[in-house]
Amino acid sequence: MADTIRLVDYFYVLVPDKPGEGLAILKHLRDEGVNLLAFSGFPEARKAQLDFIPADPAAFKAAARKIRLKPVGPKKGFLISGEDRVGAMADILSSLAAAKINVTAVDAIAVGGGQFGCLLWVKPREVKRAAKAFGIG
Repeated sequence: MADTIRLVDYFYVLVPDKPGEGLAILKHLRDEGVNLLAFSGFPEARKAQLDFIPADPAAFKAAARKIRLKPVGPKKGFLISGEDRVGAMADILSSLAAAKINVTAVDAIAVGGGQFGCLLWVKPREVKRAAKAFGIG
C-alpha cells in the first residue's frame, strides 16, 4: 500500500508556557466541533507554540475568533500516513533529498494497527517543489 501524502493548511499561536493554556484552546475547539487532523506543541523562547491542522480551516478560524485567538496562517505542511515498515521515514525523506529540499521539521509516530503518521514542514518557498517531489503537485 502506498503512503498517503496530503498538503494541508496549518495555523499556529504563541501562548504563555503555563499548564492548561493549550488545554483551554483544545476544549474550546472541541466544544465548537472543530476536528483536528493533527496538533503539535513545543516551547518557543519563553512561550509555547501550538500548531493546529484542522480538517476545516474556516471552522477553525471562526472558533478561534470567538475566543479572540489570532492564529498565524494558513501556512502549508504535509500530513503523511501509511503502512508502518522499517525505513518508512527514510523512504519519504529520500524524495526530498533527491530534489535538494531541506526539511524544516518532522514529527513521526507509529500509530498502531501497522500504520504510521507524520507531519512534515519545509520552507514556504519550497512547498510547491516538495509537493512535486512527493508526486502530488
